Parts: sequence; structure tokens; C-alpha cells
Amino acid sequence: MQRVYEPENLMEGELLQGMLASEGVESHLTGRDLLGGVGELPVFGLLGLSVDNDQAEQARLLIAEYNAALPLSGDEPDNFPDVLEC
Repeated sequence: MQRVYEPENLMEGELLQGMLASEGVESHLTGRDLLGGVGELPVFGLLGLSVDNDQAEQARLLIAEYNAALPLSGDEPDNFPDVLEC
């Protein structure tokens, strides 16, 4: 197993883990159980995405492409229901 990425938070880690799974790359999100110790443990480096050695390069490439992606223009709705505009 190789640690290929350190997500900033649990939500990013789970999002990337799901994205990798959709591409056929099995990953493990390590450190999620340590988040309860924040304040007593260092804040950085607790979370990590690990994959099998033979899928490490593919996982790094997929994560880099995902992080470099930009939203498509025109995807925003004209208005948002139930949102108060001030």
C-alpha cells in the first residue's frame, strides 16, 4: 500500500475515495478515527488515501485531474428556490 494523497478534511477524503472507486481503484482512507483527537494530536497529516502499489500512479493521476478540473459554465441555475436574496 502507498499513501498517495493527504486530504484537507474528511469530506474531501470521502469524496476522492468515491471518485477513485468509480474508476476501479480501491482505496483506504486512514486516520478518520483519529479526528476526534484533534487538539491533542497534530492537525495536519492525520488523513491519508492509500492504494495498492500497482494502482498508485493511476490514483495520483486521477486525483491530480480531479483537483485541476474547473466547473462548466452555464451549470448555475438562474435562481435558487428558497434562497433569500438581500
